[in-house]
Amino acid sequence: MNDQQLLRYSRHLLLPEIDIAGQQAIASSRVLVVGAGGLGSPAALYLASAGVGTLVLADGDAVELSNLQRQILHVDERVGMAKVESARLALAAINPEILLRPIAARLAGDELEREVEDADLVLDCSDNFATRYAVNRACVLHRKPLVSGAAIRFEGQVSVFDLRDPASACYQCLFPEGEAVEELRCAVTGVFAPLTGIIGATQAAEALKLLAGCGEVLAGRLLLLDALAMRWREMRYPRDPGCLACAQA
Repeated sequence: MNDQQLLRYSRHLLLPEIDIAGQQAIASSRVLVVGAGGLGSPAALYLASAGVGTLVLADGDAVELSNLQRQILHVDERVGMAKVESARLALAAINPEILLRPIAARLAGDELEREVEDADLVLDCSDNFATRYAVNRACVLHRKPLVSGAAIRFEGQVSVFDLRDPASACYQCLFPEGEAVEELRCAVTGVFAPLTGIIGATQAAEALKLLAGCGEVLAGRLLLLDALAMRWREMRYPRDPGCLACAQA
């Protein structure tokens, strides 16, 4: 690390749990963030400011005026711009040292698998179950740790699926695909703006801990937030031996 980097990341270096070795691990990592909206915005901002070496951001949408209430990567003058390009401008302004790779598309199929395979860690900041299940399957296939978050109305949740561990549960163990799960969209039901910041920042915290190899992550634990009452709950869950996504992996 050069003198400028020692100064930029000095507050991390002061933490014995991170120190120079942990910060260098963060700097040498490649992280895939799926979604540049309410969750992806704070997550990407903290990952960039913390010095993640390569940040791949995938989102096929353009910035809309209604996004600006909570999607803090974007600003009024960039309405109509591709979200990943708007994100690239915001993140480069915070940390010009890192490599930013925007993908202006909804990742799927072989492209999704390639990006997951190349990443050290994946954050699912999407807003629909189809993408969540697809990202989970790719992470199971390539044994990549997955940090998953969701936020709607005043309710948020976050968990970690460390799929490097064969005994780890996957997203589908917790939310089996094909079950009757109501899919709520913030465009219809609304979402409390700071909630997305809290959950997205928590995803970034779990990701950085995984990269630096410090602390205890939310593997096997689902953290639930009721932001209206500002109460956190924790639910533990096991690996499903009959899971269609990971049982044969």
